[in-house]
Amino acid sequence: MTHEDAKAFAADWQDAWNSRDLTRILAHYADDVVFRSRKAVARVGSGEVVGKPALQDYWAKALAAQPDLRFEVIDVFAGYEMVTLTYRNHAGVLAAEVLWFGPDGLVIQAAACHAV
Repeated sequence: MTHEDAKAFAADWQDAWNSRDLTRILAHYADDVVFRSRKAVARVGSGEVVGKPALQDYWAKALAAQPDLRFEVIDVFAGYEMVTLTYRNHAGVLAAEVLWFGPDGLVIQAAACHAV
C-alpha cells in the first residue's frame, strides 16, 4: 500500500465512522472479515467477530451505546497489504488498529488495541 493510498483510506475510514453510517463503515470490509478487539467481548461475548453481518451487529450495538462516538486519526502507517492507524476517540482514549487488505482492496482482517 502506498503512503498516499494509506492516507486516503484513513481519511475515508475516519469520515465513515464519524458519519455513524454503518453501510458506509462496512463498505471497507470483506464479507468474511475477521475483527479482533477486547472491547467486543462486552457487546457480543467474544473478542473475535467473524463475518460482515456479525461485525454489523457488534458495531450497531457499540454506536447505540455511544451516541457521541467520534474518531480522530493521529498517525497512519503503511505496510505490505496493510495499514496501521492510531486514533483517539471522543473520550480521549488512544487506540491502534491494524487492517489487512485482500486483493480487492477490502479489509479481510483487523485488530484493534486500546491504551490501558
